Amino acid sequence: MGPAEAAVAINDGADPGTLRAGDADRAAPELLKKFYRDMLLIRRFEEKAGQLYGMGLIGGFCHIYIGQEAVVVGMQGAIRDGDQLITTYRDHGHMLACGMDPGGVMAELTGRSTGYSRGKGGSMHMFSREKNFFGGHGIVGANVPIGTGLAFANKYRGADNVCLTYFGDGAANQGQVFESFNMAELWQLPVIYVIENNQYAMGTAVSRAAS
Repeated sequence: MGPAEAAVAINDGADPGTLRAGDADRAAPELLKKFYRDMLLIRRFEEKAGQLYGMGLIGGFCHIYIGQEAVVVGMQGAIRDGDQLITTYRDHGHMLACGMDPGGVMAELTGRSTGYSRGKGGSMHMFSREKNFFGGHGIVGANVPIGTGLAFANKYRGADNVCLTYFGDGAANQGQVFESFNMAELWQLPVIYVIENNQYAMGTAVSRAAS
């Protein structure tokens, strides 16, 4: 039983597949343990990545996901096999949550040929077709129309899948994000937009950039 099936199984009400308030208290212990393990894996991985970056062993940029672990773990627990995931440059946690090998991710961070992009993509540019992970994107907001396009492809092909499209509060001010919202609504696309609001767009507080 996968996370999604286990999550559905704990709901014995009239609306199968819909989690209600309090359902987490009745969730199968193994499911909750899996969520905890996944969050702890991300935290420990990011602590080590931050340490290696400070030592100069990780080149380029390295955006850490500490403090946001529960977001992606919870979302991954709610989707099904075949659903897609696309995110921004703060992407290590998403890779680990969707089942990518921590060793392969760390190899990419340290520029090794055994990394997911053969050591050439670094922190922000890793992909895995096997895990339906479509990046890791360095341009703020640029992944949102791509995620919308993945959702369009699902609908066009008649695939019963959704695309989780993550972005941060800083990207929420980008015009292409609102264009994507409009297209998704017009065409009724199977996409879930996830805003990870950590209160800062790089060094700019949300209160100074958005009303």
